[in-house]
Amino acid sequence: MRAKPPAKKRPVELLLSPVANKHLANLCGVLDENLRQIETALDVTIARRGERFTIHGDAEPAARCADALQHFYELAREPLSVDEIQLGLIELLNRPVRSLSVAGGPSPALITRKSELHGRTPRQIEYLRNIQEHDITFGIGPAGTGKTYLAVACAVDAFERELVSRIVLTRPAVEAGERLGFLPGDLAQKVDPYLRPLYDALYDLMGFDRVMKMLEKQAIEIAPLAYMRGRTLNHAFIILDEAQNTTPEQMKMFLTRIGIGAKAVITGDVTQVDLPKGQKSGLIESRRILQDVRGLAFTEFGAEDVVRHPLVARIVAAYEAHTKAQETPR
Repeated sequence: MRAKPPAKKRPVELLLSPVANKHLANLCGVLDENLRQIETALDVTIARRGERFTIHGDAEPAARCADALQHFYELAREPLSVDEIQLGLIELLNRPVRSLSVAGGPSPALITRKSELHGRTPRQIEYLRNIQEHDITFGIGPAGTGKTYLAVACAVDAFERELVSRIVLTRPAVEAGERLGFLPGDLAQKVDPYLRPLYDALYDLMGFDRVMKMLEKQAIEIAPLAYMRGRTLNHAFIILDEAQNTTPEQMKMFLTRIGIGAKAVITGDVTQVDLPKGQKSGLIESRRILQDVRGLAFTEFGAEDVVRHPLVARIVAAYEAHTKAQETPR
């Protein structure tokens, strides 16, 4: 018996109207760059003739692509940047589950220099709510899911609302394949490059000049985790970044630094532990020990929450699938 050939995928046809050449040009971008971004994000191929688009790919991604093109066409009164396309795609891809996952309302409003800042996926919105409603929040997941950036945004928001009197940002001084000892300067200067993502987030959300003034007044403190020992941090918003590289002892030390009127956020990616082989991760252990403790919140991010280049989410998903395949007994 001869096997049937696989059924051909029927392309999706889309006709945009009312026709406006300026809108079409803004939608497609220079040299069709915006269309290439949509193709990459949805794993489809787009062919265009005037206002008529033909989308080739699996049925669901092709249908999503048609929705995306219609959505961006309605916004294309002005040129659309690659950033707007990529961020818009993230929101569109999460729409089907948003009505279920975010039944409690829209993303919390934050007072920062970025007025348009908000959670773009259901878990990001859940994360922001958890931070506002709990004194200690854990954000765990892969790179690019906004764990650190949104935590810093919440810290800035709490400071602007005068809910805290200072912001403390810290991370463990663990090498990611390099050796700190070869870098010049004291420990703070050696660790400074590792703290750069925290500085970048602050500059983005508050402005360079204001951040520098607050650092001088010690209203903002950025330091390696070793500097936290023996302190009690009252009325502060404290962020522990890269927490997967803490030891269990360091994690316990950090959590017991939190004082009156303080709020803490612990972020990390348990798939990128740089500790010596055989050393337990404080983040992984704390998740197991504290998951039933009342008053704490855990937000677990996934590949679908990545808010970076569309390829990053697919890279993360590929690594997750590979890891699961390796763990499956044969």
